[in-house]
Amino acid sequence: MPAVTLPGRAYFSVTGNDAEDFLQGLITTDMPSLPAGEARAGALLTPQGKILFDFLVSRFPSGGFVIETTEEQRDSLIKRLTMYKLRAAVEIAPLPGTQTIVSWGDGAEGVADGRFAKAGQTVLRRRGSGGTDATATYDALRISCGIVESGRDYALSDAFPHDVLLDLSGGLSFRKGCYVGQEVVSRMQHRSTARKRPVILRADVPLPAAGTEISAEGKAIGTLGTVAGNDGLAIIRIDRAAEAMRAGAPILAGDVEVSARLPEWTSLSFPGDETEAPGP
Repeated sequence: MPAVTLPGRAYFSVTGNDAEDFLQGLITTDMPSLPAGEARAGALLTPQGKILFDFLVSRFPSGGFVIETTEEQRDSLIKRLTMYKLRAAVEIAPLPGTQTIVSWGDGAEGVADGRFAKAGQTVLRRRGSGGTDATATYDALRISCGIVESGRDYALSDAFPHDVLLDLSGGLSFRKGCYVGQEVVSRMQHRSTARKRPVILRADVPLPAAGTEISAEGKAIGTLGTVAGNDGLAIIRIDRAAEAMRAGAPILAGDVEVSARLPEWTSLSFPGDETEAPGP
């Protein structure tokens, strides 16, 4: 059973009689449908619909919610949520710990990561330490499933929820009422205007470093994110990638030719062409 310790994680609780309604009116996740035992993706958006903070939210067995995010985001996220609290019966408090144990396979413990469940993988998370520090193992799993994360694969305040698959991973509801940025993401959904999506890249040689430009026909279409040897993740303009495919033009990560595919579990396809990008 792989068990990997992820450093730089942070937690806080949202409790009180109004906790569920409070979060329901602010974040992208549909809180009433969140079952016990699941950590579901979510985000707090800007009014323009871009991801200001991202996190995983799960229920406490005793009531209320625990939110897992990064150390860099936690205090600012707590401050932002507190601004919205007003007279709501809600308490927001930091929790100890700066590590998460991620495990999968027989004997794994924790709450199920809903993003991986959508991809057909059972991956459990729990606060604490004790696993190995082989985060490359976790990165390889994320790449194989097409699961992107902020800081590694995209910058906060620079991506819409559709860009990072929140609309398909369970982290974005189109049936709940208003929340911050809801009008913009609803328009993107109903007009099918999402042009950026995560893709899984593969090359015949090791990929260059994260941050390398992804290009097609001489135009930038994205940036390389997490890399594990010959495999990697990138959020790209799939419309421009599709144009290159139809023209028989290579897709490049720097100078390295790559193949690109959309994660199978999403059932997405490149516009006008379901064939993978040319490459190794």
